[in-house]
Amino acid sequence: MNTNLGDYRKSYEKGELLLSEVPENPMELFQKWFYEIDNFFVEDETNAMTISTIGLDGYPKNRVVLLKRYTYEGFIFYTNYTSEKGKAIDVNPNVCLSFFWHGAERQIIIKGKAEKIAKNLSDGYFESRPRGSQLGALVSNQSEIITDRQCLEDKLFSLEKEYEGKEILRPKTWGGYIVKPIEIEFWQGRPNRLHDRIRYQLQKDYNWLINRLSP
Repeated sequence: MNTNLGDYRKSYEKGELLLSEVPENPMELFQKWFYEIDNFFVEDETNAMTISTIGLDGYPKNRVVLLKRYTYEGFIFYTNYTSEKGKAIDVNPNVCLSFFWHGAERQIIIKGKAEKIAKNLSDGYFESRPRGSQLGALVSNQSEIITDRQCLEDKLFSLEKEYEGKEILRPKTWGGYIVKPIEIEFWQGRPNRLHDRIRYQLQKDYNWLINRLSP
């Protein structure tokens, strides 16, 4: 197999990112971009982001998860703590998040450290989830090998009967992480591949160093 994609071409012409106009704190620019994408561009899930971890086998691995909250402190998502990504974070909490919003020709890359959020915060979010999603967290031993899909369906059916009319409590193996950024790069596609790249780096005094990078 030899598929040549050299003729794939696109001109990026939907925006610009000027160093003179960016705020001092990158979370303010993230909020602005997220709002614009969510309201003015067609994206299936604006909060879909790729998280990269270093696995126990030493290889990096990417997968898409959903951002559920962001604050000045960082970015929060939820998963199974005993999953492949959870085990990787336990050993090496250095992760990378990325958003790519093709409609606006924008990308954000975030380097940071992941840590578990408080149990009561995970409890609160779990309680807000649809009942089917709550049961799904009980059904799946995420990343473990299974014989077939039917075993999942059978377990779900059994749990639906077991918890009928009962409250479903958050399993201890499921909860949230917050990724606290140390570096955030904003990328805006521009014509002739001369893209705008603005990088924020967290300093020891907790201020952010801002630089423009060559594309």
